[in-house]
Amino acid sequence: MRDLADNVVIICSIENLDPMGVHTGDSITVAPAQTLTDKEYQRLRDASIKIIREIGVETGGSNIQFSVNPETGEVIVIEMNPRVSRSSALASKATGFPIAKFAAKLAVGYTLSEIPNDITEKTPASFEPTIDYVVTKIPRFAFEKFPGSEAILTTQMKSVGEAMAIGRTFQESLQKALRSLETGRAGWGCDRSEKLPTISQVRASLRTPNPDRIFALRHALQLGLSVEDIYELTGIDLWFLDKLADLLETEKFLKRTPLKSLSADRLWQIKQQGFSDRQIAFATKSDENAVRAYRKSLGVVPAYKTVDTCAAEFEAYTPYYYSTYEAETEVLPSERRKVMILGGGPNRIGQGIEFDYCCCHASYALQADDYETIMVNSNPETVSTDYDTSDRLYFEPLTKEDVLNIIEAEQPEGVIIQFGGQTPLKLAVPLQTALSEDTDLKTQIWGTSPDSIDIAEDRERFEQILWDLGIKQPPNGIARSYEESLTIARKINYPVVVRPSYVLGGRAMEIVYSDTDLKRYMTTAVQVEPDHPILIDKFLENATEVDVDAVCDRTGQVVIGGIMEHIEQAGVHSGDSACSIPAISLSAEALATIRDWTVKLAQKLQVVGLMNIQYAVKGDEVYILEANPRASRTVPFVSKATGIPLAKVAVRVMAGQTLSELGMTEEVIPAHISVKEAVFPFNKFLGTDTLLGPEMRSTGEVMGIDVDFGRAFAKAELAAGQDLPRGGTVFISMNDREKAAVVPVAKTLAELGFKLIATAGTRQVLEDSGLPVELVLKVHEGRPHVIDAIKNHEIHLIINTPLGETAQEDDRSIRRAALEYKIPTTTTLAGARATTEAIRSLQQQTTSVKALQDYLQ
Repeated sequence: MRDLADNVVIICSIENLDPMGVHTGDSITVAPAQTLTDKEYQRLRDASIKIIREIGVETGGSNIQFSVNPETGEVIVIEMNPRVSRSSALASKATGFPIAKFAAKLAVGYTLSEIPNDITEKTPASFEPTIDYVVTKIPRFAFEKFPGSEAILTTQMKSVGEAMAIGRTFQESLQKALRSLETGRAGWGCDRSEKLPTISQVRASLRTPNPDRIFALRHALQLGLSVEDIYELTGIDLWFLDKLADLLETEKFLKRTPLKSLSADRLWQIKQQGFSDRQIAFATKSDENAVRAYRKSLGVVPAYKTVDTCAAEFEAYTPYYYSTYEAETEVLPSERRKVMILGGGPNRIGQGIEFDYCCCHASYALQADDYETIMVNSNPETVSTDYDTSDRLYFEPLTKEDVLNIIEAEQPEGVIIQFGGQTPLKLAVPLQTALSEDTDLKTQIWGTSPDSIDIAEDRERFEQILWDLGIKQPPNGIARSYEESLTIARKINYPVVVRPSYVLGGRAMEIVYSDTDLKRYMTTAVQVEPDHPILIDKFLENATEVDVDAVCDRTGQVVIGGIMEHIEQAGVHSGDSACSIPAISLSAEALATIRDWTVKLAQKLQVVGLMNIQYAVKGDEVYILEANPRASRTVPFVSKATGIPLAKVAVRVMAGQTLSELGMTEEVIPAHISVKEAVFPFNKFLGTDTLLGPEMRSTGEVMGIDVDFGRAFAKAELAAGQDLPRGGTVFISMNDREKAAVVPVAKTLAELGFKLIATAGTRQVLEDSGLPVELVLKVHEGRPHVIDAIKNHEIHLIINTPLGETAQEDDRSIRRAALEYKIPTTTTLAGARATTEAIRSLQQQTTSVKALQDYLQ
C-alpha cells in the first residue's frame, strides 16, 4: 500500500504451492512465503516498492505477482494490479490488516501514519504486519456440475470458492484447510479406506495440475516415490513435499499404535501437525468420541491465539482467534450473554454469499440487542469473517470437533445453525447429541429443533405430516435399487425427477423420460445405497415453480416474507431460474392455497425462525415440492425486494421475541416488481452445455427493479451480462413438444420488428401460423449454417429448447457459439416469453434509475 506522502508498506507475501501455469485463484496458497531465502524475499520487496511508485499508485493497495526460479534465483514480474484484488481479501484475513478499508481512507487524503490499527489500538497502519503463524488457502471446485469440461487447472480460473485456515505450522494449517473445504475429508487423508491407484495413474495425475493433485501427492508417497521424483513431475517445492512426507510418517506411527498407548506429549505433537480426532480415530481403529474423551482426559485441548498483526509485540484488543495446540490460550473472559453463529464455509454452487448475508445480519441484530456475538467460519471471501462484523471471530473449520472446542472455550448461551446453509445443518444432530450428553455445557441450539429439521429432510416422515395436513405433493417414491426405481417410475408414469436423498444445489438430479434413461442413471450416474436412497417424483411438465420465505415465532404466528414466482418452468433448479416478487401470473386461488399451506406446515413443524417452501402450480392445482426450516438462498433477494430484513427478524424470534412484539404481523406485497436473475460461469468451462436443468450451475445472481415487469426483467438481464437487442434477427429452434407453444412469442417478436429465421421443423410450424420465416440450415445439413450466421453477427437473439433430457449435438454447438459471441440466448419457453416482454418495454421507453430506498418508501 502507498499513500500521498510516499509511504509504502508491504502487507503480506503469499506463495503458491503449485508452480507457474496454474491461476493463483486455483492454486493452494500459503502466507507468509515459506520457501524464499531472506535475500530473495528482500529482492521482491524492493521490486514491489519500485513498481508501485513507478506506476503511480498514490492512495491504495496493489497486488504484484512474481515468479522466482528456485534453481537460479531469477525473478520475473508477471503482472501488477493497481487496485484491491482477490488476494487482498485473503491478505486482509491472514494479517488482520483491512486493505480495502484503509485504501478508502487513503483515497480521501489520510496517510498511513494517520490511520490507527483497529486490532492493536496503539500502532498506525504504517507499521507493516508481522505474523507468527501460517495461513493456507485451498480453492473449492465444481467440475462435476459442468459435464464436458476437463478437470484440469490452467491460467483460466475455474474455482467457485475457497477455504482458509490458520495454524502455527504449514502442516497444521494445511490439514485444517482441507477439512474446511466441505468435501468430506478430515485432513490430508487418513480418514477413510482407500484403494491406491496405479503408479502410472499417479504419475499422470502429478504431471497435469488438477483439483485432486494434493491427494495424488499422498498416493505417490504411499507408492514409494521419493520427494525428488515428485518434484521432477510437479515442480512443487521440495520444502512442501518434505512436510507432506513427514505427515505420512506420523500417520504410519498412528496406525501401529493403539489409542490408549499414545502419551500426552505424543498426542500434543500429533495435534500440532493438524490431525483431527476423526483422523486419529481412523488410524487407531477407534471412535471420534473416544479420541475426544481420551485427549481431554490427558489435558490435550486447543489454545486460541489472537490474530494481532504484530506477532504479539503489542497487545491485541480485537478478539480474532485461531486454534492451535499450545499451553496458553488468549481467549478473553466475558460475563455478557453470548451467542455463537455458525457460518457457511467455502462458497460453492448451491451455497454462496446469500448465507453469509444471513449470518452477518444475525450478528448485527443480536449486537443491537446487547448480546455478544461469536462468529465461526472458514471462508476468507465473506463479510462474516471480517474481524469487526461480530464481537468475536473464530477462523476455524466447521466440524463437530472444532465447533465443540469453541463452545467449551466460550460457553455461549445459544448456537445458531439455521443461517449457514447445509454446512451447519449437517452438524445439527451431532451437536445436539454432544450438548445433551455433556452436563457441564449449558449451550442450546436456538430456533427450530434439529428433529424438525430432520423431519423436513426425511422423505417418509415428511410425507406423513403432509398427509395429516391434507397437503398435496407430486406422486413419488423412494428406491434403494434399480428394480425398485423401475417399479416406482412405471407406477407414477414418466417423466420423473430422480435425485439422491442428500443433495445440495440439485447435485446429480435429472429428469428421466424412459426406462433406458432410468437404467443409465441408476447404474452410472449415482451410487445407490440403503443409507442413501434415490428419491423419485413425478415431473410436472409446464408447471410454474414458486418459492416462499416465511418467519414463524414460538407462539406459532407465521408471517410470509415473500412469494416468488419462477420465470422458468418447474424442472429448472430454483437457484438457476429467474424469479419475480410479487407473483405476476398466479391465480388468486393458487396464492390463497400457498399461503394457507405455508402457515399450516410451519406450525406443524414448530418452526422458530425462517422457513423456505417450494411449490409447483399447474393451472389452479398446487403441489408442495420441498420444505426447508432454515434460511434459504432467497432471503437476501426477498429482504431487498420488500424492505423487510428477514434474517434480523428471524434471529430476534429465535432469541425469544414474538412477531407481534417486532411489529411484523402481515405479509408485505411491494408496489414495484423485483426480478432476480442467475449468473453462470459457462464461459470458464469449455465443452459444457449452457442448458438449464434440475442441477444448479449458477455462481451468483443479480436483481432488477421497476414498476413494470418487462423493464425489471430487462434490467436484471443487462446486469447479468445479457444485452437484449431492440431489433435485428431472432433464430428460433424448438423441440417438438414446444413448437406450437412458441408461436405467440414469435408473433410478438415479428410485431416488434424482428426478422425471424428458424430450422426446418420450427419454420414449418411458424409459417403455418402465417409468419414470414427464413430457413437456416442445421450444422449437419451443410453450409452456410446457423453457426456461420452467429459468427457473421447476423443473429441477435436465440430461442433454443432441446429435445427431452439429452440435447442434440447441433443444439449444443449452437449454444456454445452463442456464448462465445455474446448473443443473448434463452433455453426455456418461459424465458423466451419474459425476454420478449422485456424487449417490448425497452422499445417503448428508456429505462430509468432510482435508489432502492425510493422504491421502499
